[in-house]
Formats: sequence, structure tokens, C-alpha cells
Amino acid sequence: MKLHALALGLTLGILWGGAILLTGLANLIWPGYGMAFLEVVASIYPGFAPGGGVGTVLLGSVYGLADGVIGGVIVAWLYNVLSRKFTGAGE
Repeated sequence: MKLHALALGLTLGILWGGAILLTGLANLIWPGYGMAFLEVVASIYPGFAPGGGVGTVLLGSVYGLADGVIGGVIVAWLYNVLSRKFTGAGE
């Protein structure tokens, strides 16, 4: 079975960016919510700050979307390469 790299990338990007978006918005409504998660995200993505407002939440979500797409494409590509190597299939 061959994975479609862009489809997996978009799926992971939407999920990861969406997780950051929903947690960030919930944190704006209920301060303190998801703070540990958001602090980890802030340590990775420059310009993102927990509780910094809607703009930083959107910035973090865009970072998450891009990060998920890139990571998903790499995972799918690596899976396809290793799958061909170990099964001998030339799909």
C-alpha cells in the first residue's frame, strides 16, 4: 500500500494546527487552560505566546499547519521508501 504524501501531510497539518488553534482559543477564554501544552508550543514556534491574544493564536496555528504538512509529507515519503524496500513491491 502506498501513502499519498500530500494527503497525509494536509491531514496532519490540519489536526496539529487545529489542536493549537482550539487550545489557544480556549486559553483566551479560560486563562490557564492548556498552559503546559501552549508553553511547549511557544518554545518551538517563534512569535507564539500563550495568552498573547488572537493574533498569536493564529500565528501558532499557521506554524502548526505548516509543521504538520511538512512532517506528514516526510513520514509518507519515508513509509513509501521503506515499504518498497521490505516488500520488494514496485508500486
